[in-house]
Amino acid sequence: MTTTYQQAPRRAVTMNQHVTEIMLALGLEKSMAGTAYLDDRISPQFEAAYNSVKVLAKEYPSYEALLSAEPDFVYGGWASAFDDKEGRSREALTKAGINSFLNLEDCATGPVTTDLLEEEIRTIGRIFGVGDRAEQRIAEMRGVLEGVKEKVGKAAPVKVFVYDSGDKTAFTAGGAGIGNDMITRAGGVNLFADLDKAFGDVSFEQVAQRAPDVIVIYDYGDQTVADKKRFLLANPALKDVPAIKEQRFAVLPLSSTVLGVRVPEGVESLARQLHPDSFK
Repeated sequence: MTTTYQQAPRRAVTMNQHVTEIMLALGLEKSMAGTAYLDDRISPQFEAAYNSVKVLAKEYPSYEALLSAEPDFVYGGWASAFDDKEGRSREALTKAGINSFLNLEDCATGPVTTDLLEEEIRTIGRIFGVGDRAEQRIAEMRGVLEGVKEKVGKAAPVKVFVYDSGDKTAFTAGGAGIGNDMITRAGGVNLFADLDKAFGDVSFEQVAQRAPDVIVIYDYGDQTVADKKRFLLANPALKDVPAIKEQRFAVLPLSSTVLGVRVPEGVESLARQLHPDSFK
């Protein structure tokens, strides 16, 4: 889908936290008519800007609520933002004269890496006519990632299993999302990189077979990190897993494990948890 913009959007609505934070990182809050759907807390550095934008719904707004904001541009983080059943399809928006954009992580055909994040930020910068701000943000992000590489470059990679959620099966990070690239950059090996999607279900028996050294917990929603740890520690299928025996857990907020501006700080945080000695 190709869109040509005669002018920068003036009444954008963002659906999903990571795309909201991309807009705020580029100083575009005055171009926003509304926002929706946080996974966790908005990053403190963007809080003041975020508070100046109208929140349309706790999760996704209805089509009517979306239209009531009179948007000229809707920016979705996941394809679910443009749910056909809810009447919010991109076709419906186009018919209403509203442009739309879907985060590249949900459009990717190959592995998602920080190169794609840079492309996302550049594209939004171009659409809104703030290309210089986009380049400045990209330079800052590269600086953080280079710093991590210098610290953990020579360390032996740690075997990692990501636990997002699930009790009968484990919902984990596969090889096709930005989470996989983040683990690699933080000096880890994603044990389910062979899962050909961003997220997918695996059995706890498979987790036990692959024997992770560290379990990375994605923190969001109603289930606390403490609850998730308790569940994993009590799971009989995992009792012989090194990470469980040694109680080695790392934690990342979900908002830093998707294609948004928190990725570099997420990589650094994970690297510090996987390789604490490299940061002393």
